[in-house]
Formats: sequence, structure tokens, C-alpha cells
Amino acid sequence: MLEDLPRLRNAKRRRASSYDRTGGNRDFVELPPGAPVTLAEIDGPGRITHVWCTLLADDRFYLRNVLLRMWWDGEDEPSVECPIGDFFGCGHGMRANFESLVLSMSPEDGRSMNCWFPMPFHRSARIEVVNGGAAPVPWFYFYVDYELAEQPDDVGTFHAAWRRENPTDGISDAGLTNWEYQMEGLNPRGEGNYEILRARGKGHYVGCVLSIWNLRETRENNWYGEGDDMIFLDGDPEPTLHGTGCEDYFNLAFGPRRAHHGPFHGLVLPGGPNWSGPISMYRFHVPDPVHFETEIRVTIEHGHANHRSDDYSSVAYWYQREPHVRPWAMLPVEQRRPRG
Repeated sequence: MLEDLPRLRNAKRRRASSYDRTGGNRDFVELPPGAPVTLAEIDGPGRITHVWCTLLADDRFYLRNVLLRMWWDGEDEPSVECPIGDFFGCGHGMRANFESLVLSMSPEDGRSMNCWFPMPFHRSARIEVVNGGAAPVPWFYFYVDYELAEQPDDVGTFHAAWRRENPTDGISDAGLTNWEYQMEGLNPRGEGNYEILRARGKGHYVGCVLSIWNLRETRENNWYGEGDDMIFLDGDPEPTLHGTGCEDYFNLAFGPRRAHHGPFHGLVLPGGPNWSGPISMYRFHVPDPVHFETEIRVTIEHGHANHRSDDYSSVAYWYQREPHVRPWAMLPVEQRRPRG
């Protein structure tokens, strides 16, 4: 990015925002229940370079109730469809201060949310939010920064998809030692893994946010990790990329207990004592994207050999050549709401 700063380009800088059209200071929009609100409708070609927003509501589930959607080049199905809090890097309808290269939540208490993933389009772009809650979101402020310029033919369009399994399909720990439950068992081919992404076409996967709510009640070691990451590319029957454990895929190690945030990986919510409660982490493949020619499945075990039954949710981010296949339908609002 720094190398490109001196390069002069033929582009026109533009912005869509919630500024008060009367010249006053009511620089926000209200999100009524159920009615989509358009943030930007752009005639291209061009590229979105930055999205910022902040929102406040009395409803404690508003970060999961409000969906963010994006369409490129007049497509029928959205390329981005996520609860707004998860999209910006923190799960469970929570906020937390963190900074990465492409996503951030900033003080106070993560209220300012930013995205710097570049989002090119050839003909048009549309961004909207829809409030699935029963009450209005009275304050929603936003910027959508973009530039109008011809885009190369070889660029893919940006995609993001959220999903949840609550709980994952694990096994009972009855009659097993804690070691047997947490550490033993065989799963070489990834049957029953939690799916982070399933996509078809040509493109590259650029990362994810994974959020886990630890549901197991025990006084013994209750580490939620050990589940291997397994990525299947282009029809391979066995994992093309096989990792060594949940914490290792997210570039952490040995059951991390402290929050951490770096450019490409971080632990935004570290959980409570004995790894209890809400956890949320990210891994962005910016210098090391995972390329696929025909299809990709990004999966991870929920506990070693898929023994654990916890509340899993995730956002996958990727670029691909259109048309795309929608990975799965969005859950109704009642099934999106977080615990706690």
C-alpha cells in the first residue's frame, strides 16, 4: 500500500454518508424495524475503499439484529450479508477495542467500526442495512468512501458470509476422562467439522472471524481449542491444507487467555476463567491468500475430533469471479441473537 501512494491514477474520490442534508447537526439516520435503509447506491466502475459506522440502540441485541448487505454489478443475491457487529470483527453482539489491518473497533468501547477491505465493481454497487429487531435503532452514522475509476478485468468482487451452529454437534463426556474428551480421538478427513466457508468459482479466501461461546460446565480443564483447521481446495477429498489446532490457525498458542490484536491475527474476546463464556478471534490472509480454481471449503474441528458442543459463529471474507453461489441462507433474527 505504501509503495502505491506516490502513483498517480485517474480516479474521482467520492463519499456517501449520513450527514444532515439541511446543514444542521442531525448527522444520522434512524433504522426502523424491518425496512431496508440504503447507505450507498453507486454507478460504476469504481471501488469502495473504506466503510465506517457507529450505531446506538436500547436493544442489547442490535449488533446481531442489524444486517449489512452489499450487491455488485446488479446481481440478485447479495455478496455480503452479515450481522453488522460480526462483520466488523467481534462476535456475540459485543464490542471490543482492537485494530487490524482491514477491520477495527475503536474507543470508546469499540463504538467506532471500520473496514478497509477494497471492494471493486465494474458497473454498480449498492449497500444497505436492515434492522431485524422489534424496536428502532435511533442513531446510525456512516461513511462509505469510494473512488470512481475503471477496474482491471482480473479483479474479483468482495464477499462476506456469516453462519452459526448453536450448538455444534459434539459427543457426551459421560464416562470419559477429561483427557480423553479434550485430547483423544481420530478425525483425519474432517467429517462433521464446523464450516466457515463454502464457495464455488475462481477466487481467493482472505480470512475469517470465529466466535465461540464455551457451553461446557466443568471444574476440569475446559479449553475450547485443539480443533484442527482443514481447508479443502478444488475437490480434494482430504484436506489440502491441514493445521494443528484452533489456536494455531489464528496464530496464537497454548490456550491463550489474554486479548491480543495485530495486523493479521488477534484474540478480541479471550473468554473468562477456564476459557469460559464468549471468545472471538480473527485471522486475515492478506499476504497469504488461499487461492481456489473451482471451489473451496474452509472448516475447523469444534474441539479435538469434534467432541465439543459449543455455540459457534463466524464470518468468512473472500474475493471471487462472479457469479457466486450463496453459501447458506441467513438465519432468522431469533436464531441470530447472542447469549448473555
